[in-house]
Amino acid sequence: MKRCKFSSRPITTAVLAASVIAVAGGVFAQSVTVDQVLQAGQRRLNLAQESQERINQVVERARSLADQYRAVNKEIDGLKVYNRLMTAQTNGQNATLEDISISMDQVDVINRQIFPLMERMIDGLEQSIALDIPFLLDERTKRIADLKEIMERSDVSVAEKFRKVMEAYQIENDYGISSEHYVQALEIDGSTREYNMLRIGRIGLYFQSDDTSITGWWNAEIGAFEQLSNRHRSEVRKGIRVARQLIAPELMLLPVPAPESAGGA
Repeated sequence: MKRCKFSSRPITTAVLAASVIAVAGGVFAQSVTVDQVLQAGQRRLNLAQESQERINQVVERARSLADQYRAVNKEIDGLKVYNRLMTAQTNGQNATLEDISISMDQVDVINRQIFPLMERMIDGLEQSIALDIPFLLDERTKRIADLKEIMERSDVSVAEKFRKVMEAYQIENDYGISSEHYVQALEIDGSTREYNMLRIGRIGLYFQSDDTSITGWWNAEIGAFEQLSNRHRSEVRKGIRVARQLIAPELMLLPVPAPESAGGA
């Protein structure tokens, strides 16, 4: 009986090939599973990032709204303070308007009373100048004329007219407490020339030539200028220098009018 002989090498090769295919299939299956896991992890990471972005946006909107809320509350507090101040100011303005309304109702009455008063004040001032020692007569009489002219003008307010009258009174009042030097032309002994004038309050008015050769004063008793003796020359010269602020104030021995009694006797 014949035995069949065959080689075992092809079988072995087939087995090895099957084993390689099986191992390769297992490795491929394992590789596919890892990729899927990685992809799923990446998707979860992407979802987590998107969720975090949405959370950040929500938080940012909430923070912005909170800031706006605080800003609005601060503005409201400021508006409350402003409204309180404006209310107080408005109340004050209303009170002022009421006072103005009352004053306007009394304007006609005040005008009817103040115009005669100012007229009397101007007349009194004019009489005072006429009875006073004759210093700066041109200036003082012009001031009175200007006051009378202003009183007739309709474009000057009552307040401005009254201010002008009071200003004139203040100027006249200042004459009584001051000394002054000025130059004036006088006629003495039939000759007219300019003299240095010395006014000491309303007590005395003196004159002296530049060369001090002629010295005199206003004699209220006779109502005229007259010369003084040479013994008063240096005192008048000293008074003129004091008035011109060339020397410090000093005691001066000058003649003055005798005082009169209250009754004018």
